[in-house]
Amino acid sequence: MLTNKRIWLVTPPFTQLNTPYPATAYIKGFFNEHHIPSFQSDLSLETMLRIFSRDGLTRLFDEVTRLNLSLSDFAASVLDYREVYEDTIDRVIAFLQGRNRTLAYAICENDYLPVLGRETDEEEIEWAFGVIGMEDKARFIATCYLEDLTNFISETVDTEFGFSRYAERLGRCASSYDDLYEALQQPYRFTDHFLLEAVKADFEKVSPEIVLLTVPFPGNLYSALRVAQWVKQNAPQTKIIMGGGFPNTELRSLSEPRLFELIDYVVLDDAEDSLLPLLSFIENELPVEHLVRTFYLDRYKNQVVYQNNKNQQPCPQNEVGTPDYSDLPLERYISVIERLNPMHKLWSDGRWNKLTLAHGCYWGKCSFCDGSLDYIGRYAPNKVTDLVDRIEDMIRQTGEIGFHFVDEAAPPVLLKAMSEELLRRNLKIVWWGNVRFEKSFTAELCDLLKEAGCIAVSGGLEVASERILKLINKGVNLEQVAQVTRNFTEAGILVHAYLMYGFPTQTEQETIDSLEVVRQLFEAGLVQSGFWHRFALTAHSPVGLDPDKFNIRITEPEFKGFARNDLQFEDPTGGNHDKFGEGLRISLYNYMNGTGFDLPLNKWFEAKVPRTTLPPNYIQRLLTGGGKKKKK
Repeated sequence: MLTNKRIWLVTPPFTQLNTPYPATAYIKGFFNEHHIPSFQSDLSLETMLRIFSRDGLTRLFDEVTRLNLSLSDFAASVLDYREVYEDTIDRVIAFLQGRNRTLAYAICENDYLPVLGRETDEEEIEWAFGVIGMEDKARFIATCYLEDLTNFISETVDTEFGFSRYAERLGRCASSYDDLYEALQQPYRFTDHFLLEAVKADFEKVSPEIVLLTVPFPGNLYSALRVAQWVKQNAPQTKIIMGGGFPNTELRSLSEPRLFELIDYVVLDDAEDSLLPLLSFIENELPVEHLVRTFYLDRYKNQVVYQNNKNQQPCPQNEVGTPDYSDLPLERYISVIERLNPMHKLWSDGRWNKLTLAHGCYWGKCSFCDGSLDYIGRYAPNKVTDLVDRIEDMIRQTGEIGFHFVDEAAPPVLLKAMSEELLRRNLKIVWWGNVRFEKSFTAELCDLLKEAGCIAVSGGLEVASERILKLINKGVNLEQVAQVTRNFTEAGILVHAYLMYGFPTQTEQETIDSLEVVRQLFEAGLVQSGFWHRFALTAHSPVGLDPDKFNIRITEPEFKGFARNDLQFEDPTGGNHDKFGEGLRISLYNYMNGTGFDLPLNKWFEAKVPRTTLPPNYIQRLLTGGGKKKKK
């Protein structure tokens, strides 16, 4: 055994509430392979359930009353319904947890739950859920009810509170640690009290000597540091290690010593590579030179040191272990429906076992993606039999047959082999994941994936422009996209498209033509779900590493020692994309609802935009091979 110390794995608030964020389950499974005992907690779930309870709401309303705040009309209406909220909250949470299911009949009655903040069109809800879909309709209404309470909290007692994030502002683009440091010196916020009650309860149960904090997003950072602060105040000898998606992408240039008042070590990239040497170092079994991708503070010099033993080989995929969800109260997660979007429903509704088919991305060349980092750039597939063995192990452990494969892009060769192995073992699962819309997804392969349990895929259409797709280095063209989305759709697999606007040098004409491609894909029934994202420049992407190649100028301020990832930039040759966001969102919403196809594209925008240059049958021509220009 590498360590006899008690280890506590922690997910801080807030992540999604319908299923555990998988980082701690992955680490626990890896520790199991090495016979290292550990205990894991999802403080995101525990904190939210403490707030959204009769006791939590009573404390909330009492605090708002005590503060005697000047309330908006919305907040005053919520306070007027105080008794209704207190009387209904426990039943609603039980319903969202899959218990008390007959409550759906009451929720669907307009007078059972107050829904004040979101404009909900009854005809729209009936369109989305119909008559038979009563439970989903009730889940949507109950989610609106929780969102009202969330907005009430953020307006009154805790401006940093969010439904799936907390104090995100403090963690996003935090070049300097000053704002975070100042926030941590302030008295506990309203949400902090509930968080630290959960911390105290689990800490006393585990009595850990080592705490591992996973920080996947900027919206987890502040609460992770609050956890660390409490631990250091109450058990100063406890060693605290921080890792996860946020450090991996944001803290690679870390030089801020004040962070190490709360955190002993920050590890980058795969925990499977860094934790074993670090645990041995903590046990005084290895010298510091053996640490892998680890930041620590030289307390004599008050300087942050980065130690990386480059002789350490990455952990083989067959030794990472099966994700282990034990210790987590799986029956207490709540399924919500935040948007009337079929793919977003998958993300937020239902319990999904998270699993990766391979380490890294088999393509790894997209110019907007963090391909220079290990989690993207080092591709290492799992052996198919090992993968399906893990699927069987997780079904036995969790009782759930739903799987979300969280790869950046699932390799078609591996998907084919996995599907064949699932069918060979007669193993029935339901699954979905991310793909590239590449030509390997033939009609035959899509039929095989469907037979093996695939219900949905999400893929990056990005900017639906041939020039920009080449600049992105996506490795696909629009003809392939049309053919592949048709193959998935005809196999009965839901298709969600990631859409992007504002890529460097993208013109307004290309944005409108991209929207026209999207309109035709939806009208033809080839895509059923989508979401527009504004392009964000990251430091570790090919664009961020070589901005001159993409004709942009990075304008970020001086780096001040803490986080660096999202970069500000100027694009002198691109269009003005500030005016497109709302129109793109509204038009896409209508297309998903099967309406608005005949409306001219300029009608979706308040500002003047160009007309599309694409013919109205562009996608149909691509499907029949007529989309290419003939040579003269």
